[in-house]
Amino acid sequence: MVDLKTTYLGLSLKNPLVASASPLSEKVETVRQLEDAGIAAVVVYSLFEEQITRESLELDHFLFAGTDSFSESLSFLPDTGRYSLGTERYLEHIAVLKKAVDIPIIGSLNGVSTGGWIFYAHQIESAGADALELNLYYLPTDPQRTSDEIEKNYARLVSDICAQVSIPVTIKLSPFFTTLPNMVQRLHKAGAQGVVLFNRFYQPDFDLETLEVVPHLTLSTSSELLLALRWIALLYGRIDVDFALTGGTHTVEDVLKAMMAGAKTTLMASALLKHGPGYVTTLLDGLQEWMIAHEYESIEQMQGSMSQQALGGDAALERANYMRVLSSYDYRP
Repeated sequence: MVDLKTTYLGLSLKNPLVASASPLSEKVETVRQLEDAGIAAVVVYSLFEEQITRESLELDHFLFAGTDSFSESLSFLPDTGRYSLGTERYLEHIAVLKKAVDIPIIGSLNGVSTGGWIFYAHQIESAGADALELNLYYLPTDPQRTSDEIEKNYARLVSDICAQVSIPVTIKLSPFFTTLPNMVQRLHKAGAQGVVLFNRFYQPDFDLETLEVVPHLTLSTSSELLLALRWIALLYGRIDVDFALTGGTHTVEDVLKAMMAGAKTTLMASALLKHGPGYVTTLLDGLQEWMIAHEYESIEQMQGSMSQQALGGDAALERANYMRVLSSYDYRP
C-alpha cells in the first residue's frame, strides 16, 4: 500500500485531495459524504466582503435612523441578531461542520480591504476552523492606481490578519501580477503560510437580445491546469510556502502532475460538482494504482520531482520553451 499522506499549512492530511470553496460545503450531509469518500479537508464556501459591509451598513441604519429627531431614541436599539444576513450563519456553519466531521475545515474570506476582515478572521478561528483561506479578488479599474499600490495593500491586509489569528493563513491569488514570484514572497513575509494558484474568475457575458450584462458560469477543464502547474514548478523550493493547485484538477493524471510540480494539495470543485462526492474514491484508487505501477512509495516522494529546482534549472518552464512550442506546429494548407 502506497502512502498518500501530505501536509498543508501545518495540517496532516491523509491524501492531497481537498474540496475547494464551493456549494459542496453548504450542506453538512454533503461534507459527510465527501469525508466518507476520502476527501482530506474541506474549504468552506466564502464569506464575501460585500456581505460584511452590507450588514454593517444595514445595522448602522437601524441603530441610528431617527436619532436627530428624538434625543432619547438612542436607547431604543433593536435586537442586532435580527439583522444578521449571513455572517452569523457562516460562523455557526463552521462550528457545526467541525462537530460533524473529523477532517480539517478551512474557512474562506473573499475581498480586498481590511474592513471587517480582521474581526471575522478572528471569529472564524473562534468557530473552530483549522485554517483560513483569503481569496484576494480585486479588479482594478482606476487608471490612477498603480500595481505597487495594490500589491502593498494586499500585503498589508495579509499582515494585519495574520497578526490577529493563530491558525495558518493561505492566500488564493490570481495570475495577473507583473512579478508573481515577488508577490508570493511579499505575502510570505507578511505571514502567509500557503499560496493557492490560481483564483478562477467568472467572466460576465453580453446578452445581445436584452442588451444586458449577464453572469456566465462554466466548470473548469483539465486544460486550465497548465498555468498553475507551470508557476508552482517554477516557484517550488524558492519560497518557503505550501503551494496548493486549484482550477483544472479532474483526473488522476492532473493530481499527479500537481504533486510533481511541487503542490502540497490539489483543491477541487468542478470535478466534484460534475461527478459527485463519490468521485473522490475513484481518484484515490487511481492514484494508488498508478503509484504502485510506477514504483512510488509515497506522495511526498514525488512532490517537486518535476519542479525547475529538481530539474537543475531547466529552461523548459521558461521563455525558451515558448519559442520551441510556436515553431513545432507544422501548418499544411
